[in-house]
Amino acid sequence: MKIIAMIPARYGATRFPGKLMSDLGGKPVIVRTYEATVATNLFDDVYVVADNDIIIDVIKKYGGKTIKSIKEHECGTDRIAEAVENLDIDIVVNVQGDEPFVMKEPLQKVLSVFKGDDTKQIDLASLMQELPDWKDITDPNNVKVIVDQNDFAMYFSRSPIPYPRDKDFNLKYFKHIGVYAFRKKAILDFYKLPMRYLEAAEKIEGIRFLEYGKKIKMVEIGFMGVGIDTPEDLVKANKLLKNEKM
Repeated sequence: MKIIAMIPARYGATRFPGKLMSDLGGKPVIVRTYEATVATNLFDDVYVVADNDIIIDVIKKYGGKTIKSIKEHECGTDRIAEAVENLDIDIVVNVQGDEPFVMKEPLQKVLSVFKGDDTKQIDLASLMQELPDWKDITDPNNVKVIVDQNDFAMYFSRSPIPYPRDKDFNLKYFKHIGVYAFRKKAILDFYKLPMRYLEAAEKIEGIRFLEYGKKIKMVEIGFMGVGIDTPEDLVKANKLLKNEKM
């Protein structure tokens, strides 16, 4: 089974423009993400798929592999689908460019589902971690996910799901970590299917798969690191990196 990783990289991020080129311990965020992904030694190849020569050039400067998007894309999954369409692969893992602390264990866990008892049901797999703090649960920058008894995703939302009408019930909330492992057919199907209103409203790519009946296996993990969504996250990430080096 040939498994590759692709890191979609868009220079003009809406919430934090240019964040992937922001300095993280002396290197751009996107370079940190690329190097961390390669260091897992889980993939036959790792590519950064970018829309901008600034990102392409900096990855090449550090000896990395790149693919430049031909078309304009609304989301990273579309960008990856275009890039893998003519590649001979079985599984492609989407590692978000703003996840510079990606680690081997979570990626191993998400890939392991394709060797499990229910592997034939799985179109793609992704990660989630528990959110214990209500402030984080209500933060729309944190995408939440609910799952069925077999850990297949039922819905993703920027709102708290489920709504805690019964405060006495011990609910757990899970943050969706934007690392996906796709079967090639699943990601190509996504590329060809039009966006529907739920995805458009929430701005969450995973919803498109659910709307069209795809099965997403979720894997719970512990600490994943700090994703870079805001300038404040970048400050946290620099502190974390500094502590790791101490």
